[in-house]
Amino acid sequence: MPTRWVKFVFAIFLLPICAILSQTFFTAFARATMTQRLWAGEEFWFFSLGALLWLIAFFGLPRPIVIYVFGHELTHALWVWLMGGRVSRFRVGRDGGHVVTSKANFWIALAPYFFPLYSILAIGTYGVFSLFVNVQPYGRLLYAVIGATWAFHFTFTCWMIPKNQTDLSDQGTFFSLVVIYLMNLLLLSAMLILASPHITFASFGADLLTNLSNFAQWMVELFHGMHGA
Repeated sequence: MPTRWVKFVFAIFLLPICAILSQTFFTAFARATMTQRLWAGEEFWFFSLGALLWLIAFFGLPRPIVIYVFGHELTHALWVWLMGGRVSRFRVGRDGGHVVTSKANFWIALAPYFFPLYSILAIGTYGVFSLFVNVQPYGRLLYAVIGATWAFHFTFTCWMIPKNQTDLSDQGTFFSLVVIYLMNLLLLSAMLILASPHITFASFGADLLTNLSNFAQWMVELFHGMHGA
């Protein structure tokens, strides 16, 4: 069986996981926002401010294509190195870019669409500086930078996906979109947990298991209903 068909079938089985995680995320977000006043925290406001400023820039100013392409290709390269491969060529320009590597798989191909490199770099830089100086007064700036860089990642990802990217088509477009959605949602869930004092990884995991159990029960009842009919 061709690899692309295997990935297509695998993506179909990932769809329920996407649905269950989506339900868990949006339920937790609504609860944190409405009853636990997440919106009143400075983390939420400065993250939102950074995201809003980037959206204004993205739609109102010339887009920094080269910065995006550099981050895109560097993310490919980083994931090649993470998986023990080598990069022999790295090219970036306004018309696009590419890397020549000794290893290729779907994680490497799709990484730029779910790995917000500039947000990771901002958090890493903040962490390194915290080892030497008191960075606590700059926490609000960090939230704003993460908001702006994550919005940068999100808007460019949405902008690039419809442009017939070979990164996606080579892996199978349906499979690629499902993986990109799932990985971005996992990242958003982690960010929500870290930003909210009322949500923990344990409580989020418990909600996820409850929704998974409800889905499994629904599937069993559906099967019995069809079998009975």
